Amino acid sequence: MIEMMSGLPDNVIGFSALGKVAAADYEEKILPAVEAVLATHDKVRLLYHLGDGFDGFEAGALWEDAKVGLSHLAAWERIALVSDVDWIRAATKAFGFAMPGEVKVFENAELEAARAWLAG
Repeated sequence: MIEMMSGLPDNVIGFSALGKVAAADYEEKILPAVEAVLATHDKVRLLYHLGDGFDGFEAGALWEDAKVGLSHLAAWERIALVSDVDWIRAATKAFGFAMPGEVKVFENAELEAARAWLAG
């Protein structure tokens, strides 16, 4: 399940993953939020927090994640991934170069630093 974060600048969207993330979370929450920011801004910044309550991805969720990223490829200005899950951190670092914007990985203890980096 995905929950939207509050208290972010209007060009920044933030999500916290709790339990299992489903493909529907991308279709129903993330994609509409990205499109809402892009209705008023040329670029979007994303904070994606996979904290202690995160329990993995359901089948199809990673595909939906890729589709959202690729469908708005030129729109990403900065992406902050906050997680202590080693394989997700490693994959983000390995493939983050393919994104046109900046991608930075933070540990869960650095959530506020990630917020500050996106706001800057």
